[in-house]
Amino acid sequence: MDNFLDDNLANHLKENLLLLFSEKQMKIAGIGNNSKFQQDKLVRSDVIYWLDRKHNNASENSFFDLIDEFVQYLNRTCYSGITGYEFHYAYYEKGSFYKRHLDQFRDNQSRAYSMIIYLNPDWIAEDGGELCIYHKDTAQIIAPTNGKCVFFKSEELEHEVLLNHKPRMSITGWFKTN
Repeated sequence: MDNFLDDNLANHLKENLLLLFSEKQMKIAGIGNNSKFQQDKLVRSDVIYWLDRKHNNASENSFFDLIDEFVQYLNRTCYSGITGYEFHYAYYEKGSFYKRHLDQFRDNQSRAYSMIIYLNPDWIAEDGGELCIYHKDTAQIIAPTNGKCVFFKSEELEHEVLLNHKPRMSITGWFKTN
């Protein structure tokens, strides 16, 4: 969906992400969970920062208000059973990527839906960094353009972030069920 975030909120979130990056508050992203957690730059080379209402950041809280409305809508109209969510900023420096993967852990199926919201104004095809979603017989390429949202079932669609040629920013998260 284009324009899931309006330009104003997307810009404020992007500025907050860039501030966190410049202050070296973002951490090297990993793969796996619990005892299987590892950092492997041959698989994933972005840095992340977990969002939390406790940070008391006005833009992040506006984002969470929007997400709360979205969850209510999904639960009311699609009976999705979403009981929680988690989101982080993701920053891909030039030359970064995330190899093909599923968003659901092998030993924990609580992640039901994945969501990615892009914070990249003026993105062009030559910038790379597309999301490649693998369907049964085809691959779908999605440009990470500002305000765009991608939403899919975490256990069903393998995907990857293709090599980017300039910094790429997003908010990535998962909607959880019991």
